[in-house]
Amino acid sequence: MPRLTRIYTRTGDDGTTALGFGGRLPKDALRIECYGTVDELNSVLGVARSFAPPAEIDIELAAIQNQLFHLGSDLCVPEAGKGEHPVPTVQARHVEALEGLIDRANGELPPLENFVLPGGTPAAAALHVGRTVCRRAERLLVALRREEPVGEWTLPFLNRLGDALFVLARLANLRAGRPDVTWDSRA
Repeated sequence: MPRLTRIYTRTGDDGTTALGFGGRLPKDALRIECYGTVDELNSVLGVARSFAPPAEIDIELAAIQNQLFHLGSDLCVPEAGKGEHPVPTVQARHVEALEGLIDRANGELPPLENFVLPGGTPAAAALHVGRTVCRRAERLLVALRREEPVGEWTLPFLNRLGDALFVLARLANLRAGRPDVTWDSRA
């Protein structure tokens, strides 16, 4: 567990940031963009939770926020350094848990008959923002994976998480008695 005694170090004033267990990269490097976007996603989920979604959704979001720290850890240490510096990583069990969550939530939802627009309750709207941030993190990770190795389960995790946030947004609206906000193709 890291122990922070100082918040600022001044070492990033040159436009670089430290990777886990050594090495520095420019703050706009693709790897930094990836785990920075994962951090942004985690913050959005914190906002969604502040809107008091139904308890079962809040419990799931709390677990996902912790798993996002696993993902950040996985991404801040390059694959070549993980043998020497083992860190928490995203694993198959995290992907499987998301698949179970999607299946359970989707089982309660009415079938989709149209495209869903972001909206409804504040919690649902925030979950839709989270979904879009998740998809951006996923796109960045695809680009990073073309340049260098990444953890085996990082991309499947983000892919499932985007789907999970979509069904959780719909479920939050359902629990609140709000219908999905749907696209009007004739508008």
